[in-house]
Amino acid sequence: MAPLFKLCCPALLLAVAVSAQAEEKILNLYSWQDYFAPEAIKQFEKETGIQVRYDTFDSSEVLETKLLTGGSGYDVVVPSSSLMARGIAANALKPIPLDSLKGHANLYPDLLKKAAGTDPGNRFGVPYTWGTLGLGLNVEAVKKRLPDVPLNSLDLLFKPEYASKLKDCGIAIIDSPQEVIGLALHYLGKNPYSSDKADLTAAEALLHQLQPNVLYVATGRQISDLANGSICLALAYNGDASIAADQAQKANKPYEVTYRIPKDGTLVWQDNLAIPKDAPHPEAAQAFVEFMLRPESVAGVTNTLFFANANQAATPLVDEAVRTNPDIYPPADVRDRLYADQSMNLKDMRQRTRMWTTFRSRQ
Repeated sequence: MAPLFKLCCPALLLAVAVSAQAEEKILNLYSWQDYFAPEAIKQFEKETGIQVRYDTFDSSEVLETKLLTGGSGYDVVVPSSSLMARGIAANALKPIPLDSLKGHANLYPDLLKKAAGTDPGNRFGVPYTWGTLGLGLNVEAVKKRLPDVPLNSLDLLFKPEYASKLKDCGIAIIDSPQEVIGLALHYLGKNPYSSDKADLTAAEALLHQLQPNVLYVATGRQISDLANGSICLALAYNGDASIAADQAQKANKPYEVTYRIPKDGTLVWQDNLAIPKDAPHPEAAQAFVEFMLRPESVAGVTNTLFFANANQAATPLVDEAVRTNPDIYPPADVRDRLYADQSMNLKDMRQRTRMWTTFRSRQ
């Protein structure tokens, strides 16, 4: 009997282990801080019995390292479109079965079309939030110095005769080489993702003339500094500038903070829900994605972070002041002037990173 026991026991232990794993009700979520409404997570846990472990990152580079290295242990991650493209190329993401994904029909068709540029067939990512890169402004401070310049123009940044007049009240630039260099190229009438040497030289020259007027380059810091009046102009994401506007209003500041989509056109970014290929709880991951496709689950993040969500069925549930703000939910003619996020090869990314390092070193 002993030999039989030795043969059966490992098999029995394996069956028990598989059963325990199947019964494990855990979802490991990796995202930006406060990117999911607490009420939504609590409701998901209540309905499914699945416990959500929510870890956060503070830069896309951190997420990219974990995703492309593999073995992260996460079930759902939130990559940008360009990062998702690199994840697909590296075979690091699990296809999501759209034919059986409840709520997929709630998504904006035009956002799915833009997402298809980096995720053909929308097989690996589900659009979650979206927005633009634009101008956060202290209206009174800017108008005092430049009374006749439109607040929705990138001229405020890229024309030295304007930027120099705002230097004393503070200009801040988001710390994102791919996005800022792309915007500079777009402003010059060139392809935002150009690798042409002449185009990049022109963009570098544009940034070089901007640099003396920039107070700092950073991500996130613009929120509090716009709200408390430490800066008057920030190249920032729409949600960050809108949070600053909300903070300034609640603090009864004697000035208005606002956000404007550049009339020149700008980047429309998109964050997506994705499942790593080696996700330990893929069934829980799909259940969470389906839960976040419910209109009531996603409306809360827009009401608190002021990033538009990709769920058109959720729009009526968004606060009226937010959903009717054309700089958060831009009309169709403005959307037509927005260019989508795209992936670039490592060689081009390194070239832009070198340009950015030079730009930052001159501060």
